Amino acid sequence: MDKPARTRDPSGDDEAAPQAERTPARGRADGPVAPPLAALHGAVPPRPRWFADALACEPVPSWHAVQGARIEALSWGERGAPGLLLLHGKMAHARWWSFIAPFFAATHRVVALSFSGMGGSGWRAAYSTQTWADEAIAVAEACGLFASAQKPFVVGHSFGGFVSLLCAQQHGARLSGAWMLDTPLMSREQRQARARPGLRQTIALRPTKLYPSLAAALARFRFAPEQSCEHLYIADHIARTSLKEVAAADGTPAWTWRFDPRVAPIGPGDAAQALREAACPVAVGWGADSALVTPAVARSIGELAGPTAPRIEIPAAQHHVMVDQPLALVGVLRTLLQTWPTAR
Repeated sequence: MDKPARTRDPSGDDEAAPQAERTPARGRADGPVAPPLAALHGAVPPRPRWFADALACEPVPSWHAVQGARIEALSWGERGAPGLLLLHGKMAHARWWSFIAPFFAATHRVVALSFSGMGGSGWRAAYSTQTWADEAIAVAEACGLFASAQKPFVVGHSFGGFVSLLCAQQHGARLSGAWMLDTPLMSREQRQARARPGLRQTIALRPTKLYPSLAAALARFRFAPEQSCEHLYIADHIARTSLKEVAAADGTPAWTWRFDPRVAPIGPGDAAQALREAACPVAVGWGADSALVTPAVARSIGELAGPTAPRIEIPAAQHHVMVDQPLALVGVLRTLLQTWPTAR
């Protein structure tokens, strides 16, 4: 997302941070990274055929009341097919998966939701990882992911991986497995090394920016953590679906980001315990050039997951794996769904 760039918080998830506080990180060049869409001045970059075809496979949108909030869901494929639930990262939304999900629509009932406070979902007075896990299971039920004789599979990217772990801990008997993808589950020492006291609360009190035009907003979009982007057509799609038109104080049209800043301080809870107590198999994946899941973090997650957990490094991918290596991600997920876990 645009906003100021993000940094890593004490609990391991990625947050927004002031420009001056950015530090070089693994997987990207030292110093500031230019907003990827700025040079386009609002124009849509060329799209390869596979990407256009994927977006042409339009999902069926639906909204579901969960604990008083209206939750947005996108569905592909037929009810009764094996279920696949896709969970996005913090301050993202369901359409981060809209060019990945169609690859599975012929074989699976695929659902991506926007957590409350993000995307097209309603906002709450307060947020928690537990509430987001409750939303995930409630939407999975409402959208028919449990209608198949085969238990559904859950994929969680970034902070969505923490939500997937909570689902695995509390509802694992109903799931075939879960895959946490570039989820920075860090040791205590790793968390302490990245801690910036008070930063997350500051972000929560900061209103999202208003931009005078869609082009101006697109020009400010950047990934968090900041990274380079070779696939501008993906960045453009994510940026456009991350924005909404609103009225400025003087009544003129403006554009702003589709998330509640108050989601920023929410930590993952005891994710290590959730992983240890998962009641279904859990696989671990990460981008080889991730700024968050470094080799040391990947090793510690692997130790927690145990020797039988698949550990999958995706080459030439940074934190946002679906942006850097979308087709490789499709291939890996297809293999997981076809071969693992062996007993369902």
